[in-house]
Amino acid sequence: MLDDASSTTALPWFAQPAARSWTCAPAPAGVRDFHAALPGYASTPLTELPSLATELAVGRVFVKDESSRLGLPAFKVLGASWAVHRALAERAAHRPSAEPVTLVSATDGNHGRAVARTARLLGRRAHIFVPRGVHPDAVAAIAAEEAEITRVPGSYDEAVHQAAEAAATAADAVLIQDTAWPGYETIPAWIVEGYSTLCVEIDEQLAAAGATAPGLVAVPVGVGSLAQAVVTHYRSRPPVPAPALLSVEPEAAACVIESLTRGEPVSLTTGHTAMAGLNCGTPSSIAWPYLRRGLDAAVAITDAAAARAAGDLVELGISAGPCGAAALAGVRAVLTGESAEERRTALGLGPASVVVLLCTEGTAANPKRAIEH
Repeated sequence: MLDDASSTTALPWFAQPAARSWTCAPAPAGVRDFHAALPGYASTPLTELPSLATELAVGRVFVKDESSRLGLPAFKVLGASWAVHRALAERAAHRPSAEPVTLVSATDGNHGRAVARTARLLGRRAHIFVPRGVHPDAVAAIAAEEAEITRVPGSYDEAVHQAAEAAATAADAVLIQDTAWPGYETIPAWIVEGYSTLCVEIDEQLAAAGATAPGLVAVPVGVGSLAQAVVTHYRSRPPVPAPALLSVEPEAAACVIESLTRGEPVSLTTGHTAMAGLNCGTPSSIAWPYLRRGLDAAVAITDAAAARAAGDLVELGISAGPCGAAALAGVRAVLTGESAEERRTALGLGPASVVVLLCTEGTAANPKRAIEH
C-alpha cells in the first residue's frame, strides 16, 4: 500500500511482505576475487552504532561505510571496474586488433568518476556526460581523472540519452552505463554483478561481529542497480530467515516507489534534491523485476531528513553525504512516528532484530586515500 502522499504528514510508503519468499539465481562467482586482486583493495568498514539501535528500538544497527572504496568516495567503482573488465575482455576476444576504446557514461557524480578513474588506470580515454544539478566539486573530481566532460542542461535521463547516442555514433567507444533499457542490458548487468562484493563483505563482517543474520537491510535507490544486487544476494540464499529489504529514495525522484505502487515501471519528471546521486526518474529495466518481486518495502524521504541523518552519522564517526545517509533517514521514517508499529510488523522486525544500513557515499570534503600505481 502507498500512503496518501498528498498529505504533508503522510509517509510515502509501499510494502509487500511476501517478497521474503521470492527466490532468484545468485551472482556469479569470481567477482570478489577480481576486486581483491586490485591494488588498494580492502573491505570497507561495517561499523556498529549502539545509539542508533536504542533510538530505533532494535537489537543491533550496523552501517556499511562506503566513504572510501578503492580510493574513491563511493561504492560505484565496484560495478564500474568489473563491467569495464568484462567489456574490454569481450571486445578483445571479438576484435583483437581494434583501436583503444573511449569509455562513455552519464552520471550524477560517483559513477562517472568511477568510470573515469578506471579508464585512467587502464590508459584509456573517458567521456562523461553530466546533467544539471551536479555539484561543481563532483564535476571537478571527474575532470581530475582526465576525463572529457560534456555538461547537459537537462535531467539525468537526458544525460543518459546523450551519452548513449555519443557512444553509438563513435566506432571506438563503449557505453558503461549503470542503468538498463531494452537493447542495452549486458553491461548494466555486469555493473550489478560488481556490487555483489559489498554484500559478500557484509556477510563476513556480521559473522565476525557475532551478529545474527540481518532482519532488515536498507539501501538507497536511484535507478535501482545496487538494490538489484542486494535483492540478488539475499533472495538467492537459503532462508535463515530471509531479511526484509527496504529501498529509500528522495521524494523529488521517487520513481521506484511509484512504479511499485502502479505495478509497472514508470518514468517521472524529477525535481531538485540534495541527494543528487539518487535523482533518477526511471528504474533500470533489468533491476525492475528484482525490485518488483524482491523488495519488501519502499519509502521516500525529504532532503531535510537526509541532511539530519548525514549530520548524525558524521557525529558518530561515519563520513556520510546525503545519498549515503538516505538509508538511515528511511529507516527512521519507517520505524518511528505514526503507524510505525504497522510498518515494523510488515517488515517482521522485533526488539532483537539486526539492521544493516548501506551508507553508499562519503561527504565531499572527506579526504580520500589515493591509489598509487
